[in-house]
Amino acid sequence: MPSETPADALAPSLVGEEYEVEVGPVAHGGHCVARTEAGRVLFVRHTLPGERVVARVTEGREDSRFLRADAVEVLDAAKDRIPAPCPFSGPGRCGGCDWQHVKPGAQRRMKGEVLTEQLWRLAQLTPEDVSWDGTVEPAPGDKVPAGEVPAWRTRVQFAVDDEGRAGLRRHRSHEVEPVDHCLIAAPGVEELGIEDREWPQMAGVEVTAATGSQDRQVVLTPKPGGRLPIVELDRPVSVLRVGERGGDKGVLHRVHGRDFVRERADGRTWRVGAGGFWQVHPQAAELLVDALMRGLTPRKGEMALDLYCGVGLFAGALADRIGERGAVLGIESSKRAVEDARRNLADFPRVRVEQGKVDSVLPRTGIAEADLVVLDPPRAGAGRQTVRHIAGLGPRRVGYVACDPAALARDLGYFRDAGYVPRFLRAFDLFPMTHHLECVAILEPAGKGT
Repeated sequence: MPSETPADALAPSLVGEEYEVEVGPVAHGGHCVARTEAGRVLFVRHTLPGERVVARVTEGREDSRFLRADAVEVLDAAKDRIPAPCPFSGPGRCGGCDWQHVKPGAQRRMKGEVLTEQLWRLAQLTPEDVSWDGTVEPAPGDKVPAGEVPAWRTRVQFAVDDEGRAGLRRHRSHEVEPVDHCLIAAPGVEELGIEDREWPQMAGVEVTAATGSQDRQVVLTPKPGGRLPIVELDRPVSVLRVGERGGDKGVLHRVHGRDFVRERADGRTWRVGAGGFWQVHPQAAELLVDALMRGLTPRKGEMALDLYCGVGLFAGALADRIGERGAVLGIESSKRAVEDARRNLADFPRVRVEQGKVDSVLPRTGIAEADLVVLDPPRAGAGRQTVRHIAGLGPRRVGYVACDPAALARDLGYFRDAGYVPRFLRAFDLFPMTHHLECVAILEPAGKGT
């Protein structure tokens, strides 16, 4: 076996080195690109394109392909820079937000620039090719003046430091930044007062505040051997615990209250089990369903697939619109989400939900054709094999929901190779103050109408 490389044989670390640089374009990941006078690439956070800053290296060695850095001094500020509204934001501080220092409108423009760059770099697609006007749409109510922050995050994972204080992780670090208030947290999260009390022997406290009900849920992750505290918060709340040993590790156990929350979207109530996926912006589910259904135009009696279906949101929207003569098949890998989906969709007799990974379950279904396909894959995307299988079913339209512009661009390239092109694309700013965005693309066979 090869021996481990001795520490003294590694290239020297550059952490702490400072460079005065001109900042270039924004890049995927919440940073901007700059180069030192020697040509070394820096990925710099807490800056804006066009600024001149002093960048301090946070990661990298002499032989690294690139270095990560923070802008610790702004020598020439961009016109879109503002003082960060959050007192916990900044170099070496909380990593929950990327762009507290940027005007809200400029944040959306930067997200549009990133999406444009990823589409071209990974798939050689222009905004015109995907019928996108280049805008990133804010959710209703989120278009706020500079210096204000929408309180949108309905699920927050607080970390706990050695003194039992709740906080958030620093960027690319396990270190905890204690906070007494999170500006982007939804009111239903902040009203519980998590940051106001101590959490001895806990490693983490995850809070969910449902938007479709008054349900509030806390999931506690103990440190090894830690005992659960008595949870007395400022509002009624369900409490669950994460298992920590052997086969129990990662399993959620109900301490008291429900082990699910109730959400509301598309005129229905949705049961979402602890640990299950639901969009964290309170308006996201409704916005995405609307964008998908407008683009897909479901027809009575059609056959539809909902891949990576979660608790059944899009499957239910499709089933409601295609009627009793239509049919929907959902596929989801999470066993708990499948249980919730089946319960949520029990009043649709022609909806079936299968459990397993899409790339393995879809070929086994025996389905040879479908009219509509919706897919909302994880951050890594669907991949070439799954895209080819979808195209082989000959759907008249495909609805793709994406939380990562790089994965979206790659998969749109695969769809193009398989004969499907975007009818239109919409981008939504459902994660204000961060670099993340959500996209909906509607595709159809190349050269064909509806």
